[in-house]
Amino acid sequence: MGRLLLVSLPATGAAIYRCKHCDTHLAYATDIISRMFRCKHGKAYLFAKMVNVTVGEKEERAMTTGWHTVCDIFCVACGCNLGWKYLAAVDKTQRYKEGKFILDRREVLATTSTVAVATTNSSGGGGGGGGDEDDDDHQSEEDSD
Repeated sequence: MGRLLLVSLPATGAAIYRCKHCDTHLAYATDIISRMFRCKHGKAYLFAKMVNVTVGEKEERAMTTGWHTVCDIFCVACGCNLGWKYLAAVDKTQRYKEGKFILDRREVLATTSTVAVATTNSSGGGGGGGGDEDDDDHQSEEDSD
């Protein structure tokens, strides 16, 4: 078997979701599309993108919103079943889910990453250009709730 390559998500100030079994990075909280999903074990989140997952066999499933073609997703490091990926939806109103991921909340931990702040600044007191950085920090705080 080959070498296992893991993607380590850089600290951005946003929460990072990790596998609770092996601490492997999976996704940023900013990639959550909806927190209103459920799976057979309870709460689940719909994510736009994830890293460090492998996909299982494609299958048809009847869900509360209709028939979907999905495949289970597994942690690439420990093999834990984390949720599923939507491949196709029969109902046109559900097609926004295609290519998106459902992450079972009981299988992950959310941890807040910290961003190293440079203490030296060529402008001295920090008057110029700080507005854009403040806007980015404020947006990250809202997204991590």
